[in-house]
Amino acid sequence: MPTNFAKTALLLALLTLIFVAMGSVVGGREGTVVAFLMALAMNGFALWRSDSIVLAMHKAQEVGPTDAPQYYGIVQQLADRAELPMPRVCIMHNPQPNAFAAGRSPARATVCASTGLLETLTPEEVAGVMAHELAHIKNRDTLIMTVAATIGGAISMLAQWLQFSVLFGGNRRQGGNWLLSLVAMLVAPFAAMIVQMAISRSREYQADRLGGLICGNPLWLASALERIQSMVRRVPNPTAEAIPASAHLFIINPLTGRGFDNFFSTHPDTANRIAELRKLAQEMATNGTLVGGPSVADRSSQEAPWASRGDGRSGTPRGPWG
Repeated sequence: MPTNFAKTALLLALLTLIFVAMGSVVGGREGTVVAFLMALAMNGFALWRSDSIVLAMHKAQEVGPTDAPQYYGIVQQLADRAELPMPRVCIMHNPQPNAFAAGRSPARATVCASTGLLETLTPEEVAGVMAHELAHIKNRDTLIMTVAATIGGAISMLAQWLQFSVLFGGNRRQGGNWLLSLVAMLVAPFAAMIVQMAISRSREYQADRLGGLICGNPLWLASALERIQSMVRRVPNPTAEAIPASAHLFIINPLTGRGFDNFFSTHPDTANRIAELRKLAQEMATNGTLVGGPSVADRSSQEAPWASRGDGRSGTPRGPWG
């Protein structure tokens, strides 16, 4: 817990310095003062409302038990198993299968899945993904993750404004240095990379392991990661592309498949994650704690209550709502 707060403070200080430096390029001394005051206000706001900002960025909509009964039911059962308060449950209308968690604490947490994920994955695989996101909440990773996305997104927006200003000569008319402006414009993507790299990759391994324990079968999560990884390469996420600083929030890097992004990936290699999950499944099978048998190919999964649609049959729900 103290480590997370220390990392958050360090990250905020670094991003604040970048933001203030860009303000100096835009408006000189006055710009530095204004940017500093804006950064202070933005940091405080991000700590308390970063989850709402991130959800708004990705146009997520909250759903309830009547809107998405199966999806909501999966999260509810997993939250009980994890001994967590029931988080807000949201859906983002995006064909790319992916998911993330946000919020400054377990008491103020949100899980969000894309329609692409809910339409493509089996209930068992959805359970594995949601268990991973709940693990982030239980480990209190979401504080630094959502704050980083919020501040990094603000830096990207300022860089876009600088680009507009340089293209239309506004910076020159105000006596600004166009060369410095160009340099500042380049800071934005690198700032996003700094944000992403500041989020330790070990967090994903920890969330995978705890998520496998929460859902009862790590192979469900392993299967989900494999399917998501293969589809992310083919299905773009325009919102994530526009706000790369939020990429670290997702269970699989939404920018995967674009060589330069892979070099600065916020996530460990998916194959390595799957290998670790299979090892965990073997341990659980040996201990007799593995739920649903050793194979996700068995779609019946009678020990998983979310596999039922309510009519006694099991299988993938019709449509994203369950």
